[in-house]
Amino acid sequence: MIDAYSALHHLGWAHSVEVWLDGELVGGVYGIAIGRAFFGESMFSRVSDASKAALLALCRELVKRDFRVLDCQVQSPHLMTLGASRMPRETFRALLQDACTPRAQVLDWPDAPTVAPLLVDA
Repeated sequence: MIDAYSALHHLGWAHSVEVWLDGELVGGVYGIAIGRAFFGESMFSRVSDASKAALLALCRELVKRDFRVLDCQVQSPHLMTLGASRMPRETFRALLQDACTPRAQVLDWPDAPTVAPLLVDA
């Protein structure tokens, strides 16, 4: 998976948002961008709220780029608390048809870290 996503990243299809704390990778989210649709593949958290911070930073980047959809793939109580919603398959297909046209890569994804707030108990 690492090799596949690294290759997809170099081709402009796969992208990630990472959350770092004191020099340590503590959370993130990654997936595939096609046109104005982002297909989330996975997210992880090694400290509380790190994946939420990554998702927030991702959403900010997608809004800035006028993306139409962030596909979470699987409904979960966690994602529903963050604003995800289900939609009928035909509605989703129509949304993807619009969002993925043209089927273009995002070649200017930021190389510099995107800052996401991470609340840590002091």
